[in-house]
Amino acid sequence: MDNPGRARILQGMERDTDILIVGGGLNGPALALALAQAGHHVTVIDALAEKVRKNAAFDGRAYALALASQRLLDAVGIWKRVAEHAQPMLEIKVSDGHAGTGPSPFVMQFDHAEIEEGPMGYMVEDRHLRRAFLDAMDEDERIRQVSGQAVVAQDVRHGSVSVTLSDGQTLSGALLVGCDGRSSGTAQRAGIKRTGWDYGQTALVCAIEHELPHHGIAHQFFMPPGPLAILPLTGNRSSIVWSERKEMAEAIHAMDESDYLAMLRPRFGDFLGEIQLAGKRYTYPLGLTLANAFFADRVALVGDAAHGMHPIAGQGLNAGLRDVAALAETVTLAARRGEDPGSLSVLGRYQQWRRFDTATLALATDTFNRLFSNDNLILRLGRDLGMGFVGALPGLRRGFVREAAGLTGDLPKLLQGRSI
Repeated sequence: MDNPGRARILQGMERDTDILIVGGGLNGPALALALAQAGHHVTVIDALAEKVRKNAAFDGRAYALALASQRLLDAVGIWKRVAEHAQPMLEIKVSDGHAGTGPSPFVMQFDHAEIEEGPMGYMVEDRHLRRAFLDAMDEDERIRQVSGQAVVAQDVRHGSVSVTLSDGQTLSGALLVGCDGRSSGTAQRAGIKRTGWDYGQTALVCAIEHELPHHGIAHQFFMPPGPLAILPLTGNRSSIVWSERKEMAEAIHAMDESDYLAMLRPRFGDFLGEIQLAGKRYTYPLGLTLANAFFADRVALVGDAAHGMHPIAGQGLNAGLRDVAALAETVTLAARRGEDPGSLSVLGRYQQWRRFDTATLALATDTFNRLFSNDNLILRLGRDLGMGFVGALPGLRRGFVREAAGLTGDLPKLLQGRSI
């Protein structure tokens, strides 16, 4: 919904808003709510019409939210809107093997009871999260939404940044944040280059209904072409993220429903009884892409605009929400000290906070994918022994659980469930 713009006077400069956010998916709205609750006036720009975004039907897409991410959603008022649709993840089982032969005897098993802080995380469907964010933004007077308009140009001058929309409208603010995905136009227009590569893999994504209950257990089954994640949804349903070599994935995706299920069943196994598809099927290519910098003059990047990783650890949205929490806190504390929130010195602090953590996570997902997405006998023996070793040591296992729950590192306040 487009609400009337409100001119802002910051450090003697008239602007339409404090902060401009390009991208209304999930990270953009999360950042808008975090900033608005800290007192900033925010404008969120998205190329899709709001009606399209708000009325999304069930399509199988869902997100694994780490416990720290759930705390952020609670802090910005979203969790109460989606809690009834959330499925707690109580256990994670990681195994290695081949389609049709079942997993190896070496299984890493992580239980939420080892951290004594509740579930490791929650699965929430995309449709519920998007609707909750849109409704929350509608209710916040500090947030203006501009829907159905693409950003076609941006310009930094005289202590502010402005964007030109596809209808010719121009908006200005102290800071522009790109939450516009791996092909971020915001980053390109700011001259920020990227580093990355294609894995030659494609993710097949769908939801299934199954005969038996999943008991809140998530499974990650590593096979030579790529991993298969089985993630519990509410009821007797699970979300599937199934990685295959590009050519094979294209062939599977083109199959009718019965043939698709015939390909999935030997990989999935029979531990949940009979299975059938629920909702749509879709695919996306897998690769690694990292922005060479997370900021430029009056520009910051968040989420996939800053880093796109393999879904092997389910950390894509969680990494983006860490960006959200860090940027919101950095900008807010700077403004309270009388600093210009769009200055290079302030944005440099944001990059310093997030760059190492992001690089480490990207390296870990890249290494795990390369280590497990092959059928080398020596590597198979080594990783099976490694999984058995981790599973046998409670202290090491607890460390993995805390990492999966997002409870490690220098956590911003929002990830602790606290306001800024």
